[in-house]
Amino acid sequence: MSTPSPRPLVAVVGGGPAGLMAAEVLAAGGARVELFDAMPSLGRKFLLAGVGGMNITHAEPKAPFVARYGARAAEIGALLDDFDADALRAWIHGLGIDTFVGSSGRVFPADMKAAPLLRAWLKRLREQGVVLHTRTRWLGWNADGSLRLAGVDGEQALQADACVLALGGGSWARLGSDGAWVPLLAARGIAVAPLAPSNCGFEVAGWSPFFAQKFAGAPVKPVAIAIDGLPARQGEFVVTAQGVEGSLIYALSAPIRERIAQDGGALIHLDLLPNRTREQVLAALNKPRGSRSMARHLAGIGIDGVRAGLLRELTDAATWQDLPRLAAAIKALPLELVRPRPLDEAISSAGGVPFEALDARLMLAALPGVFCAGEMLDWEAPTGGYLLTACFASGRRAGRGVLEWLGRQRAR
Repeated sequence: MSTPSPRPLVAVVGGGPAGLMAAEVLAAGGARVELFDAMPSLGRKFLLAGVGGMNITHAEPKAPFVARYGARAAEIGALLDDFDADALRAWIHGLGIDTFVGSSGRVFPADMKAAPLLRAWLKRLREQGVVLHTRTRWLGWNADGSLRLAGVDGEQALQADACVLALGGGSWARLGSDGAWVPLLAARGIAVAPLAPSNCGFEVAGWSPFFAQKFAGAPVKPVAIAIDGLPARQGEFVVTAQGVEGSLIYALSAPIRERIAQDGGALIHLDLLPNRTREQVLAALNKPRGSRSMARHLAGIGIDGVRAGLLRELTDAATWQDLPRLAAAIKALPLELVRPRPLDEAISSAGGVPFEALDARLMLAALPGVFCAGEMLDWEAPTGGYLLTACFASGRRAGRGVLEWLGRQRAR
């Protein structure tokens, strides 16, 4: 009577949503799973994302949802074919966590918190037999192909049948996403696209001291932003001491960053009154103002506070004497952005392992048995639940890919 072959051992490196999802799929598929994370606890960036309300995904229709992934819409769309926003919500419900759709279409846990979800998930993983290791950093591979893992008791070598790398991008290094994996893959011949800030703020050449001191931290809403070649988008942003940040800026961070890289700067145009046409603005400006100052006249049409400050900051005196020019400036106020804020301040990062280096299972073609998932892949998306959804979906695809690959290996 033959002895049954042991269950394969799979190492998952990274304890964020992608790594945890891969571990769950692998354990459910019969693999022995050991998960390693360098931080003292798991899911640290996930928990931070839940501060102020855990936006887990978005309820918009699939076509515009997939379009949020820009240049990587095809690749991420393929992952979402297997595990989309609806599937993610159903999975969360399976953990005993209810969800609801907010007025903006964003999806949240019923209590708006990330911690209960993470606790329920880790409990399930432990019950599945997943062994969770914290304070253990992956250092690459030994000459025999085993994984180098450095923990509190020193370095160990782990000979796994396969591994999933889900090490995050390069933002928020203090939470574990420090990009330290880039040279480790480069040393094995994997060409990694340079990590760059995404969903980030941008700097201007320099606000005047008066404007920066008075308006740093002030929200501008509603406002629309236009970039040449792209349709204008409406939302809100915040003035900072160095420039601008906030949801509308984050949504446009990819084209802004690309224009800065190409041209040395990115010219955007602010529509300070997006719900009025230029003709309506000019008509309002042309109304007699009597003894009122121009500042009070502008306040009467909604140009006050930080809007008035921006208009003063970004136009010359001659514009204020020419009402058609002033109306044009209110509707298309030019603002030059010169550089993104540092990567470690960004909500997420672009760049990483290109999909061209992976097969459909997310396995590295140059390193059979090594799979990648999550933000370490070369894609980006705006905030609003899109980042997390793709991380979950990629972790699920990598986990299933490992099981498929192991099955083929054992069948040989």
